[in-house]
Amino acid sequence: MSQANTAADGFTDDERAAMKERANELKAASRGSKKVDGEADLLAKIAEMDAPDRAVAERIHGIVKASAPQLQSKTWYGMPAYARDGKVVLFFQPAGKFKARYSTLGFQDTANLDDGAMWPTSFALTELTKADEERIAELVKRAAG
Repeated sequence: MSQANTAADGFTDDERAAMKERANELKAASRGSKKVDGEADLLAKIAEMDAPDRAVAERIHGIVKASAPQLQSKTWYGMPAYARDGKVVLFFQPAGKFKARYSTLGFQDTANLDDGAMWPTSFALTELTKADEERIAELVKRAAG
């Protein structure tokens, strides 16, 4: 797929694909007769990733499940995400999603990370060290509140 912006809407092919994924997620969630299995959807998205992204996503998933088991697994714009009361708290954006040089661990405004008047809401990830995993576990616990 081309990353070039189109003159008509300014979105890349990858961005349009993510928007279509989100529309499908919303459509599936609105169907009353079929319950969405967020955990299965999230694990399927992780399984589709390239090896480096998949390894990091699997570790992030393990950290979130251990640190904040109350968060619900789901997909959000086709990315692994974790929600509280239906609202995304944090997400993992693999580098391959938008052909970036690093993956992103991001926190939404529903995350309880407030620290004064300014605090980080996303982190670039190229790999995970033990220290990184410990920091992520603490952030996830705080975010989940």
